Amino acid sequence: MTQPLRVAPSILSADFSRLGSEIRAVGRAGADWIHVDVMDAHFVPNLTIGPPVIRKIRPVSRLPFDVHLMMSRPELYLEAFVDAGSDFVTVHVEACGKKLPAIASKIRKLGARPGVAINPETPFGHVSPYLDCFDLLLIMTVHPGFGGQKFIPAVLPKIRRARRWIRRHRPDLILSVDGGIDRRTARLARSAGVNLLVAGSSVFGESDYATAIRHLRKT
Repeated sequence: MTQPLRVAPSILSADFSRLGSEIRAVGRAGADWIHVDVMDAHFVPNLTIGPPVIRKIRPVSRLPFDVHLMMSRPELYLEAFVDAGSDFVTVHVEACGKKLPAIASKIRKLGARPGVAINPETPFGHVSPYLDCFDLLLIMTVHPGFGGQKFIPAVLPKIRRARRWIRRHRPDLILSVDGGIDRRTARLARSAGVNLLVAGSSVFGESDYATAIRHLRKT
């Protein structure tokens, strides 16, 4: 199954003083999803938004909200994030481990689709036993916690390995990358088999969002 390439601008890089307008703007510019980074200042050294903000921005866009929980105990907050309007809820293998199947099941029961994320240094074998439970695999191409970091090329073999696994076992699984995605690295990621690009500063840092998104698609 060949899936289309999607682009999900990460609002971590948006202007938070006019967040609703920014989300509308990237929607008009051709974004497929909206990526929302949630950080708890424990799993990662940063603190961002929670369910109340997602609830407020949900009405401004019909695009799927891809909510990435960089949290130590995401299972405690799943209902709040789904109720706020999350379409996809992605948790980390490093935080959840053997709890992943139960967490994925709960996300589905709440009415959202489950995703699992893996950090750059974590071997693919740590997440592959759980992938049958999920609809999305997010491979971090930077160390999570802050926007604007540079893409880590050493992650590319893991992306290729994930694509081989998906081709054999779960052709419907969405393969996403997040971190340092620009025109050059988008091409590398796409060549490795990615079909969802999360991009922050390479979209919101440009004056013309439509051109920025179009350039990311030309990979």
